[in-house]
Amino acid sequence: MTHDIARHLWRAGQWDAALRQLPDDPAGATLRAEMVVDRHLWRLDPPDEAVAAIKAIECDEPERAALLTAQLEYWRQFLSLGGTPLGGDPVAAFAALAGHDPLAGWAVFWHAVTLDNLRHDAEGAAAGYGRARTLAVAADDLLLESYAVRHLGGQAVQNGDAAPGLALLRRSLHLRAAIGARPHTAAAQAALADALGEVPEAAGLRAIAAGTARELGLTWLKADA
Repeated sequence: MTHDIARHLWRAGQWDAALRQLPDDPAGATLRAEMVVDRHLWRLDPPDEAVAAIKAIECDEPERAALLTAQLEYWRQFLSLGGTPLGGDPVAAFAALAGHDPLAGWAVFWHAVTLDNLRHDAEGAAAGYGRARTLAVAADDLLLESYAVRHLGGQAVQNGDAAPGLALLRRSLHLRAAIGARPHTAAAQAALADALGEVPEAAGLRAIAAGTARELGLTWLKADA
């Protein structure tokens, strides 16, 4: 029960409250590592706590630890955060994890993201996002599907396919709202607003996203919104 409560709080962007719910057991240690990494990706707080939490699960869950470490290092590189590298090449790390269940869907997605943003390989990224979407649907992972379709929609809009791209961006927003993922919903609102351009709907979406970003302390999204 406490694990479920923690997951709901985590999804709502209440990281600190979620962490207080975690019991001192192996499942709690895994959730702690996932939560503090996720909090870092949204708030850009110092990564030390995330690194320590990952180290605590390395022996029992080496693949999950590798996935989380690669996320930290990707974010460090993508946002030019500086500091000491937190891991090796994230592109290679995610590729190596793409065949490991139950992490495969997220590893495939993150590999596509790194191809997109670090290697500027839009074609390879699109294939990865498509595969991640297929894996998400098969696993009934609505959050992963929301990420895959958000990136596919963004690519479609950039390529001039506005109608299907906007439809995918709206699906991403609806999926995230349906599961109560507040930080992710705010990010989807901002992405849809950017794709819509300067129209009243976009202004409304940006205002809502900015309010959520301020409330939850979503550092990078506050700047974007």
